[in-house]
Amino acid sequence: MAYYAKKTGVVISVFFLIVLCFIVFLSIVYVKMVTPRKLPTINATRSDTSIRGSLYTSDGFEVAYSNKLYKASVNTQSIDPDKKELFITLFSIYSGIPQNEIRKKLSQNGYVVLSYTLNSTVATNLKNLNLILIRYDVFREYEDKRGRIIQKMGLSIEVSGNNRIYAYQNILEPLIGYTRKTEHRNITRVDGVKGVEKYYNDILSAKQDGRITGKRDIGFNIIANKAAAIQTRQDGFDVTLSIPLSLQRKIELELDEAKKRYKVREIIAGIMDSKTGKFLALATSNRFDPKHIQQKDYPHLNLNAIEYSYEPGSTIKPIIYAILLQKGMVNPSDVIELDNGYYKLKSYTIRDTHPLKSGSVEDIIVRSSNIGMVKISKDLKPNEYHTALHAFGFGELSGIDLPYEKTGLVPSPKTFQNEVYRASVSYGYGMRATFMQLMRSYAIFSNGGYLITPRISEYVTAPSGEKYVPKRFEPIAILSPQTTAQVHHTLIQVVKRVIKIAQVDGVITGGKTGTARIALNGRYDSKYNGSFFGFAQDDNNAYTIGVVAFESDIKDDYYGSRTAAPIFRRIVEILLDDGYLKPMQPQAEAQQAEQE
Repeated sequence: MAYYAKKTGVVISVFFLIVLCFIVFLSIVYVKMVTPRKLPTINATRSDTSIRGSLYTSDGFEVAYSNKLYKASVNTQSIDPDKKELFITLFSIYSGIPQNEIRKKLSQNGYVVLSYTLNSTVATNLKNLNLILIRYDVFREYEDKRGRIIQKMGLSIEVSGNNRIYAYQNILEPLIGYTRKTEHRNITRVDGVKGVEKYYNDILSAKQDGRITGKRDIGFNIIANKAAAIQTRQDGFDVTLSIPLSLQRKIELELDEAKKRYKVREIIAGIMDSKTGKFLALATSNRFDPKHIQQKDYPHLNLNAIEYSYEPGSTIKPIIYAILLQKGMVNPSDVIELDNGYYKLKSYTIRDTHPLKSGSVEDIIVRSSNIGMVKISKDLKPNEYHTALHAFGFGELSGIDLPYEKTGLVPSPKTFQNEVYRASVSYGYGMRATFMQLMRSYAIFSNGGYLITPRISEYVTAPSGEKYVPKRFEPIAILSPQTTAQVHHTLIQVVKRVIKIAQVDGVITGGKTGTARIALNGRYDSKYNGSFFGFAQDDNNAYTIGVVAFESDIKDDYYGSRTAAPIFRRIVEILLDDGYLKPMQPQAEAQQAEQE
């Protein structure tokens, strides 16, 4: 019995020992389970950064677009010390980064970024390299200072930001504008600062980053299974301009040559469809590379076609003429005494460049008589003057889809009560207008009498491919058909009889020059703005064309007829060469001109 009791005691002791060991084992397992810091993390989140939309020209050229920049990072402790030089050599070959630079960064312990500015091609190559390095056990597991087991991790290739590319450098500038870098959640993005980039910034901007959260493999790649949480990436919309790149470039080159020839500060030229307001070109001689803006470019960053106002000079005369015709205050055939080019108004003397004893109202416009304008407009009441100019779009925003547009200046009704001031406005002094306002007002004379809203964009394209046309404003009837036809005819006569350089065979052209001295520090300088605004049309198309040469010196060619008008002619010739205008038969051209 004693033997069996002793044996039973041993069995019981062994049993309890086994149970105790099992309990200890379970305790260790439990501790390991409730202490996640002792285990490697296997969940991760990967973002797919959305990008800004592109800008296209109407002939299909992508003039501004964004691409992704990538960063390559690695945990230096994950690199097998015996294979560190192999890593440095291969990474240098695939990335193009010098070995010494890589070696210096790897001298740090822990997570280091080897580059922030890798393009997509290099990023793809480095992802392939990562697979090779994993295959050859370049990476290892290690235990950190806290005793945690960190599983081996390869190269991490992630998006670091967006880079804005302007494929054609200074072409279409400053119309396109430029962007600036912003930081958002450690991602570099861009926002529009000027031009189209600014106006359509909300539409172009990226909408939502893609995101995937789930388990990862040893290559730090997220496993996209059903358990993963996925958020779809939403890029910005694309904007297509109404301007063809080929036509814009031809106009820009013409302006570059003209600037050298006439020695002016800047030349601006525009081509707009008279009926729709759609611009085919809006160019300047003062351009810049938006990717490499230098100090010398600072004066050129503004789009002076809408941001700069000036006294229009004689280009305002057809507008005043139209106002008077519409109100029935003049008849084109009425004869006006012109005092041989010398007229005294109170203490002021008004002179004509080409003195006339007398002339018809139409002659006043054709010969650009300042004295005639003063006389025919003197009965226009202050309120009427003010209201009519506003009706033609002066003192108002044109509504063009560009930012920072200026309104210019129209004198108040109270100011118009001054007879001298009222007289000066009739020939283009004492008020300020922008290039865009004059383009808009001149379009009235070749579209049937309507004030239209100019536009630069054609349509917007969503990432899904759907196209949206921005809201357009309805044209506003300003002049009767009779008044419109009369002013149209008069402007044709200006070209036929005086500004013959603006004539082009095969199409009908009309317009008016302007030469206005520049006011500086309260007095008029020796510099002039020379301009020509008018139209060119065939049987089916009518385009409003404007040209302004800013700050010609009196020692050089400064008259609008000598600077702006020849450029107008070249633009019409380009429109003919490129098929935007079709040559009319001589008989048809004569008949249409006669009808007008």
